[in-house]
Amino acid sequence: MKKRIQSYVKYIDEILKEDDRDWDKEIKLHLDQIAFFSHERLIHLIVFCLVAICTVMSIIAFVICQEIMLLPLIILLFVLLIPYCMHYYLLENSVQKMYYQYDEMQNKKEAYFRVM
Repeated sequence: MKKRIQSYVKYIDEILKEDDRDWDKEIKLHLDQIAFFSHERLIHLIVFCLVAICTVMSIIAFVICQEIMLLPLIILLFVLLIPYCMHYYLLENSVQKMYYQYDEMQNKKEAYFRVM
């Protein structure tokens, strides 16, 4: 997914350098991709939150019970949590960039909202 989203953002940056395009078609395709990546972002947010909640619950259980057998579970959950956090960060920032790209595409067609 990382390679796909980075390639797509780079592709859109390249076509934004052009003026001669069917921007209506490109905008529609871009909105489809934004929807796709937004759905992916939501799923990863849910999974990230569940792993974080399980991690916290495991730590609380360890503190209360002081059961040494919970330590491997806590370590495993932390190992999962870090990549989920990094992947969600990539998805979130990439979708935010796609919103700016959408604004730029609209500006290629006509005067439109622009964040400065």
